[in-house]
Amino acid sequence: MLYVTVPNMDEARRIGRALLENREAACVNMLPGMHSMYWWENNIEEAQEVVLVVKACRHTVEAARRRIVSLHPYEVPCVVGWNMEYGHQGFLDWLEEQCAWEHQR
Repeated sequence: MLYVTVPNMDEARRIGRALLENREAACVNMLPGMHSMYWWENNIEEAQEVVLVVKACRHTVEAARRRIVSLHPYEVPCVVGWNMEYGHQGFLDWLEEQCAWEHQR
């Protein structure tokens, strides 16, 4: 699973759709309305952002990460991930089916 922040819903949809079309993710949740505070170029900045929660498979997560970084408008995009080791087995099976190798282009 990848956690990504983007500046707006248009970017969220653009990146999310690319991941789904390329079968690098099975699902992308877009959570608008996040208010962020962060250091950038020695200043504390504030911005409204959208959170993407990207549900990818082990064999597609690196391709998903690369695609996100290549499409992302930020100079240093937030793309971090974690394993889904303790998920509901039915969901994990569905996830693997959606990112199956035979779907890859």
